[in-house]
Amino acid sequence: MKALILVGGFGTRLRPLTITTPKPLVEFGNKPMIVHQIEALVKAGVKDIVLAVSYRPEIMVKAMEKYEKELGIKIHFSVETEPLGTAGPLALAASVLEKDNTPFFVLNSDVICEFPFENLLAFHQAHGGEGTIMVTKVDDPSKYGVVVNRDGGKSSSIERFVEKPTEFISNKINAGIYIFNPAILKRIEARPMSIEKEVFPPMAADGQIHSMELPGFWMDVGQPKDFLTGTGLWLSSVAKKTPAVLASGPQIVGHVLMDPTAKIGENCKIGPNVVLGPGVVVGDGVRMSRSVVLANAVVKDHAWVQSTIVGWSSSVGRWSRLEGVCVLGDDVHISDEIYMNGARVLPHKSVSANVAEPQIIM
Repeated sequence: MKALILVGGFGTRLRPLTITTPKPLVEFGNKPMIVHQIEALVKAGVKDIVLAVSYRPEIMVKAMEKYEKELGIKIHFSVETEPLGTAGPLALAASVLEKDNTPFFVLNSDVICEFPFENLLAFHQAHGGEGTIMVTKVDDPSKYGVVVNRDGGKSSSIERFVEKPTEFISNKINAGIYIFNPAILKRIEARPMSIEKEVFPPMAADGQIHSMELPGFWMDVGQPKDFLTGTGLWLSSVAKKTPAVLASGPQIVGHVLMDPTAKIGENCKIGPNVVLGPGVVVGDGVRMSRSVVLANAVVKDHAWVQSTIVGWSSSVGRWSRLEGVCVLGDDVHISDEIYMNGARVLPHKSVSANVAEPQIIM
């Protein structure tokens, strides 16, 4: 089987992390985001994976070499000279996607869930249509484009799509995970093209597209606040399936994932919903919750870190307090006794003054 992952461009929503690292390689749960998806695809029997990239493809190629070897798969790179939207990349990668008559998966690179690809394949083959969209339920559908099924929602066949409805017609939205028969490629041109606006509506009119509800959690982790929310949802899922993977001990509260090389000092309170990466050092008396600390970062004694992403090789000073979705880029250093609320600090910067309101530190 085959799959295409829409890796996309600059990852601007997740800056400053993506200034130095392409978004799919930013670690989520101590593993590059895209590797969660690749491993789930391989488990479902996928052998050929196309990464549709337009930003720093050379970094992606180098990073994926070891996963090709470890997983016994072939990773193809489809490099866009211009952004092709969400449909154009399929036409560009047609030589791989249509090399046999089996269905292929398509997914957005910043979606995190439990990836039930085997169930999706079985559902798709059972209904016999050209395509299947995974959908997820949301509390406020007015913020999204919603999926409306035929027969008052009783059928899996999609009737239409409605963008940001002002009155309730459905609470199911596109989860960014699809499976298609190769026949869909006849609907797509090698140009910038939106699969949501230009391909799906004609498929619905032809009765050729169905929806399957995604079980479990779902989150688009393409921006910091959702990255942190998604981390908590993912940790809860891990706790149900493989609880031994998570850290435990008198200083751990709730769900915490800690790399074996990370170190925690004395009299700390770490958690809930915290991820500590390789080589991370946490000093004495630290309080940390709903945060991610990436590789080789240091959080010094008595710091308070809440709703924050600490970038690679960065440091948080003693008695400092970070909250309100702060994001420190690569190699950022916060002085002692600094208060920061919602700040985003670009790579290789030092901060020695308080930041009381959300802003970008350049």
